[in-house]
Amino acid sequence: MIATEFGTGQVFLSMMWFFLFFIWIWVLVRVFADIVSSRDLSGWGKALWTVFVIVLPYLGVFVYLVARGEKMHEHAADAAQAQDAANPQYIQSAVGQNGRSPADEVTKLAALRAQGVIDDAEFDRAKAKALS
Repeated sequence: MIATEFGTGQVFLSMMWFFLFFIWIWVLVRVFADIVSSRDLSGWGKALWTVFVIVLPYLGVFVYLVARGEKMHEHAADAAQAQDAANPQYIQSAVGQNGRSPADEVTKLAALRAQGVIDDAEFDRAKAKALS
């Protein structure tokens, strides 16, 4: 009985409304995140935009997108550039100094000890430094 009342068209419409609701929530989250993270808005400006978006959500979001859509794009581009700039530093710190891992350093130290260039005490000190 339920299957006859809930046909294919109703399933499609239900899915469409669900996805539209999901997209609306996503847009609200993006707008609030942009309001909070904007450095060019004062505290009062952030408060007014937040109240406007909460009191009149559809109108508030659409006006915000029209009025500050370009700033949202600039903020996203700045965040991406900052992340790209921080990425090589993170990789360098994760890999180790000069692209060498601690295992490479210990292997090099073991070879130097085997050649007699360094003694066991120097090896142990350098190994502790490389592993720290």
